[in-house]
Amino acid sequence: MDPAAAPEEDTLVAPAAGKGPRRAGKGNWSGSLIVASLIGAFGSSFLYGYNLSVVNAPSVYIKKFYNETWERRYGFSVDESTLTLLWSITVSIFAIGGLVGAIIVTPIVKFFGRKCTLLLNNVFAVTAALLMSLSLLAGSFEMLILGRIIMGVDAGISLSALPMYLSEISPKEIRGSLGQVTAIFICVGVFTGQVLGLPEIFGTESRWPYLFGVIIVPSLVQVVILPFLPESPRYLLLEKHNTTKAEKAFQTFLGKDDVSHEVEEVLAESRVQRNTKLVSVLQLLKTCSVRWQVITVVVTMGCYQLCGLNAIWYYTNNIFNEAGINPETIPYVTLSTGAVETLAAVFSGLVIERLGRRPLLIGGFGLMIVFFAILTVSLTLQNNVHWLPYLSIFCILAIIASFCIGPGGIPFVLTGEFFQQSQRPAAFMIAGTVNWLSNFAVGLLFPFIQSGLQTYCFLVFAAICFAGATYLFFVLPETKNKTLNEISQAFAKRNKVSLEMQEVNHYSGERKSSAEQESNFTSSVDNGETKKGIV
Repeated sequence: MDPAAAPEEDTLVAPAAGKGPRRAGKGNWSGSLIVASLIGAFGSSFLYGYNLSVVNAPSVYIKKFYNETWERRYGFSVDESTLTLLWSITVSIFAIGGLVGAIIVTPIVKFFGRKCTLLLNNVFAVTAALLMSLSLLAGSFEMLILGRIIMGVDAGISLSALPMYLSEISPKEIRGSLGQVTAIFICVGVFTGQVLGLPEIFGTESRWPYLFGVIIVPSLVQVVILPFLPESPRYLLLEKHNTTKAEKAFQTFLGKDDVSHEVEEVLAESRVQRNTKLVSVLQLLKTCSVRWQVITVVVTMGCYQLCGLNAIWYYTNNIFNEAGINPETIPYVTLSTGAVETLAAVFSGLVIERLGRRPLLIGGFGLMIVFFAILTVSLTLQNNVHWLPYLSIFCILAIIASFCIGPGGIPFVLTGEFFQQSQRPAAFMIAGTVNWLSNFAVGLLFPFIQSGLQTYCFLVFAAICFAGATYLFFVLPETKNKTLNEISQAFAKRNKVSLEMQEVNHYSGERKSSAEQESNFTSSVDNGETKKGIV
């Protein structure tokens, strides 16, 4: 089926007289929309990025703390292999908490909504901050590990709830740009963790616990400001059936009084999908009409973590040390990685609505393959050529920039774009599970991969990037400025289902006959009404 020739979902709603299709423009960015995205991301994805990098700078002091605590308890120093295992657990246990958060996020967003979930999630962040910042004072490294787990739960919830919230409050013309706010704040969080970890600030033996206490600040800012902003209008309309609040939310986020077109668009989606009852993960996996969407989300989320960038964040100091960089210079060289990542993410947010998701995602993975290969050669031959360590630094910066241009944020955007309202929480649970399991695998296994393969370890990540880019080249359609119906059409042939089946049969329970489905669809569209029980 040719997506360009298929009818659009918006044709169910007649446009205002004399008006053509809406274009992306400055009018789409209201003050409330900007504040909601910035504050939502500051208390959510910012903390995820911050906790990726915050353990890097004080790693030497934390390991010393582990050894001293062990010696005080047992009367002898911990052996090197045990210390390496404890440190790997400290780094990677963050992902186990994230997996828990990704699993429990679906019932939470169902009962509390997207905005309230982000607010309640701050309980985990504050608890984790207190445990980690007080671990040195209490002489308990278990408190630090437990805090990392709880902080992971916070991240697992926020990385599902925040993209869901942003995708539901944004007009489709700027959906990609607004979705990139998640990735941008991850990068800002990474950079902030690197800055605060400098020896001049908190990167010392006595002050490293303050690095974890800082986590409280973004949480408090979000708790103070976010309550004054509306809940997702789509959630209010489709799941809470509160038209009045939904209209007010649309008015606030869009900055205009007449939101009848937006309300009708959402109601049209409701008429098409027939039922807004939340779909379970098992039901979603059994739904033929979204099979390839689910597979694509799994592939992009898996490659997002397994492509090797988190390995660079977790062990940047070790990588630069192996590259022959002066230990006193490493913290400042590491700082450049966060700056490059932030600039690349901002660039991606500016061009995503012009270039599209597909070229940025595939191109980003392609560039990573090239620079991983060069980095491998550089690290292998660096003892023979004095300037090769500088090429290694350049390659690491180039890998980071390539990642942030596409793979760093687009997987979250695609997960929000591929699925209907009732399927979205389950889709984010699947995406989050893949995300955090892959994160855990990289954090736990990379030290051993690095030890076994030495300078060839990054070829593993190059192979993963190649596999991901190849899959996306053949499967991923462009979703820029596309409605849900148009995106479904693009996958229809691959899913081997008709467009009508995609529209009316989005989950496996209580199937109607095809004749009855067609009759109800025609009646609801012709009458222009939304029946009770549908909305």
